Amino acid sequence: MNPIGLKINNLSLSGRIKIPHELKKMNVFFKEAGFEAYLVGGAVRDMLLGKTETDWDLTTNATPEQVMKIFKKVIPTGIAHGTVTVLFMGKQIEVTTYRTDSEYSDGRHPDKVIFTSSLEDDLSRRDFTMNAIAASLETGEIKDPFNGISDIKNKIIRTVGNPFDRFTEDGLRPIRAIRFSSQLDFEIEKKTFEAITTPEVRKKTLGISIERFRDEFVKTLRSNAPSKGFHLMEQTGILEYFIPELSSCRGVIQGDGRGFHEFDVLDHLLYACDGAGKDNLTVRLAALFHDIGKPETKRTEQLSDGSGEKITFYNHESVSERITEKILTRLRFPNATVNEVCHLVKNHMFYYEPTWSDAAVRRFIARVGLENIDNLFELRLADVYGMHKIPVRLHDSEVGKNLCELKDRIEKVMQQNCALGIKDLALNGKDLIQSGIPAGKNMGKILSFLLEAVMDDPEQNTKEKLTELALNFYNQIN
Repeated sequence: MNPIGLKINNLSLSGRIKIPHELKKMNVFFKEAGFEAYLVGGAVRDMLLGKTETDWDLTTNATPEQVMKIFKKVIPTGIAHGTVTVLFMGKQIEVTTYRTDSEYSDGRHPDKVIFTSSLEDDLSRRDFTMNAIAASLETGEIKDPFNGISDIKNKIIRTVGNPFDRFTEDGLRPIRAIRFSSQLDFEIEKKTFEAITTPEVRKKTLGISIERFRDEFVKTLRSNAPSKGFHLMEQTGILEYFIPELSSCRGVIQGDGRGFHEFDVLDHLLYACDGAGKDNLTVRLAALFHDIGKPETKRTEQLSDGSGEKITFYNHESVSERITEKILTRLRFPNATVNEVCHLVKNHMFYYEPTWSDAAVRRFIARVGLENIDNLFELRLADVYGMHKIPVRLHDSEVGKNLCELKDRIEKVMQQNCALGIKDLALNGKDLIQSGIPAGKNMGKILSFLLEAVMDDPEQNTKEKLTELALNFYNQIN
């Protein structure tokens, strides 16, 4: 029988885990210098859960200066807090000296770091029991003074010691608890959760930088079911503070008897986010915000047959685009991400019908951009999933078949090498000037007219035909 009394994926009968060979070789250097070292934190937790983990954090009784003497390539990344980064066998490995922390006046960093010779003292300063487990680099033997393995087995998130103390030390920890709950599908222990909602902890959490929130927000988005984390953020008031636009979607009813929507706008957005692929951050962001303009655009109208009322959200995609840009800019996402996500939100309300002409397909490609088509289709599937939490199969549903047909139409159009932008026209502004059309404000209008003509009839895309069309149009507008 396992002496620890548990059956966790990577834990052997002797209470040990298998240490990666790089770390075993690294341990030789520690041992020869007279020190011990342990793998600690999330790496141990994830290895116990059977996950492949290559992001390693070590703790040791060697001081930062001693570590820098032991290894050839060391970066003093956080030496004030006892941390250096060792470059070893192609890996970047953070190494921190055993330490205890004093007060956290700024809600993030301890006022003073005190080095200690005790591994247990070091583990006692960590946030959650599941992260306060260490494994010897020499033997793989587990050190678990706070019963973190038991909490992992029972899928529980619990602070090391008093949750109020842990959370008032660092305001990010409550959000980390929520993120881990979503990421690992664990439950937050009752007293730990209650501490998150206390006024003192709430104040500390709301005082963290927007960048620290954003990083946890992104990690939550990348979990299997982000809705779990966002529901917890809503319950604790964290969502209302950092993304109030999402909170305002709660209670905005969409269902009006036509069967399109089962959930209010907030739950629809959260479940649509679940329905997007977790490895595509752009689509997950777009799914989370694509209908965020609905509270502002909601209207109620009488059905034409007088049988009742219908709920409408006319032009909500444009309002959603504006609000999404505001949120992502506030959260300090890169401009490229903001632009890509907003473009998807703006264009998510497309309705393809088999009656579309090839010209209509070309205009769709030109408006959306060929590089965005796959993401837009993924967003559509996520949107539909968010209506009833039912997965959409490409070839076994009307929505899926519709998208497949449009994709086939797009592929056929692209094989024709048609002009989809002004740069694809057989002439340019210089050619128009040479034909007698002066440079000025009309030039862009003329080129746009020519593109529309070529969209309708690709055979018009020759220099001679476009020159003739341009001269005729110029004479009409002057």
